[in-house]
Amino acid sequence: MLNCTKHKLFYMKRNIFFPLFVCAALCLSCKENTKKEGKTDSFYETLTVHLSDRILTTGYSAAISGVQTVEIRPQVSGMITDILIEEGESVRKGQVLFIIDQTPYKAAYEIAVANVKSAEAALSTARLILDSNKNLYEQDVVSEFDLMTAQNDLTEAEARLALCKAEEVNAGNNLSYTEVRSPVNGVASMIPYRVGALVSSSISQPLVTVSDDSRVYAYFSMAENQMLDMVQQYGSLNNAIKQMPEVELIMSNGDTYEHKGKINAISGTISESTGAVSLRAVFNNRNHLLRNGGSGTIIIPSELKNAIVIPQAATYELQDRVFVYKVIDGKASATEIHIAPHNNGTEYIVEKGLKVGDVIVAEGAGLIKEGTVIKSRSEQTKEENK
Repeated sequence: MLNCTKHKLFYMKRNIFFPLFVCAALCLSCKENTKKEGKTDSFYETLTVHLSDRILTTGYSAAISGVQTVEIRPQVSGMITDILIEEGESVRKGQVLFIIDQTPYKAAYEIAVANVKSAEAALSTARLILDSNKNLYEQDVVSEFDLMTAQNDLTEAEARLALCKAEEVNAGNNLSYTEVRSPVNGVASMIPYRVGALVSSSISQPLVTVSDDSRVYAYFSMAENQMLDMVQQYGSLNNAIKQMPEVELIMSNGDTYEHKGKINAISGTISESTGAVSLRAVFNNRNHLLRNGGSGTIIIPSELKNAIVIPQAATYELQDRVFVYKVIDGKASATEIHIAPHNNGTEYIVEKGLKVGDVIVAEGAGLIKEGTVIKSRSEQTKEENK
């Protein structure tokens, strides 16, 4: 009976102390985890504000055009009898590209030449008659009326000759226009017409387009506020053209064009429909890699010296305002900043709100609250090394 009582007391004690031991172990574990978690959360990347130089770039969509692009149309009507170039071929100024049926124009020219000879003969006859009538008039053989009539016939013959010569020139020009020549050096486009097609000066599509692409223009637009910033930076549009740095061209395949270009023209007016200003950059294109009608992106660099630069991860936005957390007396203090309109995608240029020597939280600003105790990663390293 006594042994049974001892066993019961033993089991009762074990049932009491075992849960207490488990609870104590769990509490200790929770405290350690809480301590570790608190220790991890209290350390942050910080940054001491200083001045630095940056080159920012801004991209603008651009349309590429040869420095001179000419749509070639016939000046006379007729059927195409010969095409003397291949599509996409390089052509020279004055080179014959097409021939339009010359038969009617040759006939018209020959008629004009014959009319000139006839008019010259008529003029010669009129002079002889006038000279003869002058002599006869002096001898009182013919009347004054006959003399004046001969004079008028000479004047008419002279006018007739002048008219015939003009018609000869016109017929000669029309004949020459049957040989359609290139007015510029360049590269030919595709040709929408074939031999036998009937063409005229009023055709909707040109015979061919020739583009001089030894140099190319890249046309792009800039917002009005950006243009005003540029004018304020350089003093005037003319100064901007002279002093702006060289620009780069990102081609449509994503590669950077090997030659840099120069902005050489800025529109003096702002488009009422878009509110933008047109600009033009010129690039050498000796290898003919760029083609008329192509597209790309103009990259304009902007050099900043002694600027306050911070990572974008150090900021957060609230109602269209940008803030950072300064570290003041070891705690986070929200501070509004003003940033430049242009950035490189990972950093901001701070125009107002920070000064050299300020310490800010460098990342995760959106996860911090006002008054959070801030310890830097360097302090964490020191504690871990102890």
